[in-house]
Amino acid sequence: MTVVTDTSVVLNLCLVGQQDLLRHLYGSILAPPMVVVEFQRLASEDARFQGLAFPDFIEKAAPFRLLPSLASSSRLQAGEVAALSLAVERQAAAVLMDELAGRAAAASLGLRAIGLLGILRDAKERSFIPAVAPLLDRLEKEADFWISTNLRAVILRAVGEAC
Repeated sequence: MTVVTDTSVVLNLCLVGQQDLLRHLYGSILAPPMVVVEFQRLASEDARFQGLAFPDFIEKAAPFRLLPSLASSSRLQAGEVAALSLAVERQAAAVLMDELAGRAAAASLGLRAIGLLGILRDAKERSFIPAVAPLLDRLEKEADFWISTNLRAVILRAVGEAC
């Protein structure tokens, strides 16, 4: 299975030391150069992500062209446009993306979007991690990753960790 990733999913998985989940869950992970550049910029400028390195098992691949309907959007960042364009070109099984505008664009293109919480859920269901709750705690505390109380409860119920 080939998936294309945007920056935030990889960045946050690296922050909590769980980037290898991508390798375990998906056969081939692609990232446009713009995503790598954005990752490296955040790892050098944002104290939360200082010192993180982009995983070397993720293949860098540029789309041949950016989809015009996405490139003209003011709601999408450059990495999202490149990731979505590459996912369409490569007929990827999914695009790994958290941002709401990017997920909406993925849906409009007929792409399946999987966010960080979906990756953690899938990893727990396949026994790649023992628990999701501690990772959610770290993401909220260390990455300022916002998760609504309701969504947190839904995810934890789905993986059998509800209180």
